[in-house]
Amino acid sequence: SGIPGIMARGPKHHLKRLNAPNHWMLDKMSGVWAPRPSCGPHKLRESIPLVLLIRNRLKYALTYREVRLILNQRAVKVDGKVRSDATFPVGFMDTVEIEKSGDCFRLLLDTKGRFFLHRIEKTEAEYKLCKVTQVFLGPKGVPQLVTHDGRTIRYPHPAIKVNDTVKVNLATGKITEYVKFETGNLCYITAGNNAGRIGVVTHSEKHDGSFTTVQVTDASGVSFATRMENVFIIGNETKSMASLPKAKGVRLH
Repeated sequence: SGIPGIMARGPKHHLKRLNAPNHWMLDKMSGVWAPRPSCGPHKLRESIPLVLLIRNRLKYALTYREVRLILNQRAVKVDGKVRSDATFPVGFMDTVEIEKSGDCFRLLLDTKGRFFLHRIEKTEAEYKLCKVTQVFLGPKGVPQLVTHDGRTIRYPHPAIKVNDTVKVNLATGKITEYVKFETGNLCYITAGNNAGRIGVVTHSEKHDGSFTTVQVTDASGVSFATRMENVFIIGNETKSMASLPKAKGVRLH
């Protein structure tokens, strides 16, 4: 616009506490600001900064400064890589490993749609599940796929399509297994009103020009509907490829 003083001057670097996502569970009164996640593999409102996991959830630090001291010791790994950025965005299915304390966690959603750290074995921290968001031919006709956490993987199995889930070895970045988006498969709901629920896909309806709706039935037999983009397949039938929280994703009404 031609009006002086209206133009945005570069990316935003701040985030007010009241504008922070509710699922971070920050209180209103202890300051004006919240840590704004850096640009990274997850969207700002679909992730949680590393500082909140270490300080507010795990209580390994009391202040932001203490978190920085911990991270600068290169003590924390996310998805098998050392991360020293306090505002690094950690998202759904990411693994967080703290070798000094022997802790391994996977970031999952509870039945109220809030991130929580699910404790896992060290062997399970060697892989993660990724939802396929794009499949295309890259330069020189090389088939590639892109996952929900921004990974580009070349030469995937030709049967893998968008909305399927791949199991990725974090050390090599290679796909070791995959699960198709099909009725009868187990899924995790990652967004929307039903975020955090786990169930079996019973039916999907395609609506031209609108959203594809998926019917899901949870372990207690309750069925609900959600959009296809909110569904994250995690295993065949009732066998999940990653360990799940104790509540098995059943929401108590």
